[in-house]
Amino acid sequence: MIPVHPQQMPGRPDRLRWLVPAGTLPGAGPLAGVPAPLAALLADGTLAQITLESGAVVTRLGADRTWPREGARVRTALHAALGDPEGWVRDTGTAACDDDAQLYAAAQEVLAGQVGDFARSHGGSIDLVDVRDGIVTVRLGGTCHGCPASWFTLHQRLERRLRRLHPALREVRNTGGPMSLFGRR
Repeated sequence: MIPVHPQQMPGRPDRLRWLVPAGTLPGAGPLAGVPAPLAALLADGTLAQITLESGAVVTRLGADRTWPREGARVRTALHAALGDPEGWVRDTGTAACDDDAQLYAAAQEVLAGQVGDFARSHGGSIDLVDVRDGIVTVRLGGTCHGCPASWFTLHQRLERRLRRLHPALREVRNTGGPMSLFGRR
């Protein structure tokens, strides 16, 4: 059985991100089809949407459903579905979309890579707080918090790399200040 770990999505009580081991899923993005156990939950209205992120399955509950009531069923179906790698069919015909789940995955990837390494090399950190409506919110920690060069790091490193992976990015915000670091584009 492939291990899964549910993770709440801040501000999104109807969604759970189910973390899975790297390499378990066929990639990030929208799906054209899912294995039968999850398809049944979509058909009966338990789930309204399923998308893939790098290392996670994001599930959104159907109307009038709650995680305390449906969580065990979803977990059981997800375990069964992960045992059927052929059942996961990515939607390759969909035009680029402004899906927050894809942007979240891209931000995680960038922060786990060179941008995060750069911040850590200086004794700092950049933590992903939230992604909503194309806006990525981060929190600067360690020596990055209050550093005059942090604007450059976020703008020239994080934002540029994110735009390459997800052109629909609207903005990157730092929770450390009352104003956005970058204007809308």
